[in-house]
Amino acid sequence: MTAVRLLDIRETPLSLDEVYSAVTDASAGGICVFVGTVRDHDGGQGVSALGYSSHPTAIARLGEVAGRIATECDVIALAAVHRVGDLLVGDLAVVVAASAAHRADAFEACRRLIDELKTDVPVWKHQTFVTGDAEWVHPTEVARGH
Repeated sequence: MTAVRLLDIRETPLSLDEVYSAVTDASAGGICVFVGTVRDHDGGQGVSALGYSSHPTAIARLGEVAGRIATECDVIALAAVHRVGDLLVGDLAVVVAASAAHRADAFEACRRLIDELKTDVPVWKHQTFVTGDAEWVHPTEVARGH
């Protein structure tokens, strides 16, 4: 079975159970899951609306990222799903997971998966602030915690 078990970019709500189930394995001693949610503020301003959009190459780029991590890290399984479209405060925006024989490897792979997804996969964030101002945030800016 391949280490990359679930990759998707979708408009429908994300499921923690789906991502977790994708990386479970009898040989896994550790599973690490990261969940990115829509918060009600950014840069000291209140956020009233947020949407994500992706380039048509985004799923292929996500596959490249996951494949690289699967090759370079000692993992059993990886999964990553990112949501696009209009989201509400509290919605799940991204869920990634990694399983490995040992927890340190699971943590490392999960951290790399979310970090590299945010820097290498062309998904943009558009947020509207309570003031009415709006901004587009490039993926590398999102990766820096924007």
